Amino acid sequence: MVPALPFLNPQIEVARAPNRFDEKLTSHSLELRASKVETLQVNVGKLCNQACKHCHVDASPARTEIMTRETVEQVIGALRQFRFPTLDITGGAPELNPSFRHLVSEARDLGTHVIVRHNLTVMFDPGQSNLPHFFREHEVEVVSSLPYFLEQQTDAQRGQGVFHKSIEALLRLNAVGYGVDGSSLVLNLVYNPVGAFLPPPQASIEADFKRELLTRYGVSFNHLYTITNMPIKRFLDYLRRSGNEERYMRKLVEAFNSHAVEGLMCRTLVSVDWTGRLFDCDFNQMLELGVAPELPQSIAEFDPLKFASRRVMTGAHCFGCTAGAGSSCGGAVVNSL
Repeated sequence: MVPALPFLNPQIEVARAPNRFDEKLTSHSLELRASKVETLQVNVGKLCNQACKHCHVDASPARTEIMTRETVEQVIGALRQFRFPTLDITGGAPELNPSFRHLVSEARDLGTHVIVRHNLTVMFDPGQSNLPHFFREHEVEVVSSLPYFLEQQTDAQRGQGVFHKSIEALLRLNAVGYGVDGSSLVLNLVYNPVGAFLPPPQASIEADFKRELLTRYGVSFNHLYTITNMPIKRFLDYLRRSGNEERYMRKLVEAFNSHAVEGLMCRTLVSVDWTGRLFDCDFNQMLELGVAPELPQSIAEFDPLKFASRRVMTGAHCFGCTAGAGSSCGGAVVNSL
């Protein structure tokens, strides 16, 4: 019988010693520290028009956590003072925050590259129909999740009717220049496996998506990012209900790839939650695993010199980012295994 792995429960690992992920790093003579801060990733709230089964944020229409205008202004102040090259805005559905468009506009006026994690269907909510034109006006990079190029798999993960709305939204983005040849407007898609397994090689699944979406629906896009489902919040609940938690965690550990560590997003990114609190990544944020206690804890106190080479806080969930080809908000971390 395979022994149990009680130390791999991500939701209690953050508060326990020893840290099995750090032990794995040590066994490979590795240490996880930031190199520089290039991206400020901001979660402006957990309110969403969807309740996806894989969501590590546990976002839904019932959530009330929303970043206030005061905290948004603190984020803008940090952008102005420290000139982060990239602002990565996420949620929930970030467009549902009343200050979302103000944040985008101010960041772009500062010359910051803006990425919006856009779930496509929010475009059909009241007051959001002109989002493609707003994105185009501000030259926002749009990153959108699409579980698969077929209806059944997509609706199984994101809810009934989501697939057809997503295709319509992609066509609207294409119509204003996103993801089409000869345009500088970038539209990237994100693929999360619909189930308890690792994503396939990014290049091969991207080729499949490009061929099938263009042939079936006339949709085009720039790149497809593969992201491993993290054993956090709603996806962890799914693993437990389906009896897959231990098997999935073992799969992540056994697929550890030391070459993925160098490219982890936490080495070049700082995450901000809806209250302004700082984290090493969005996944740590959802586990309430803040930055190291010796560092400033809020965006109002941010100091780039202190964060540039900081030690990164880790836990069992970090095995999700180092499994196989690795996983980050920009997709696979290594090109080959």
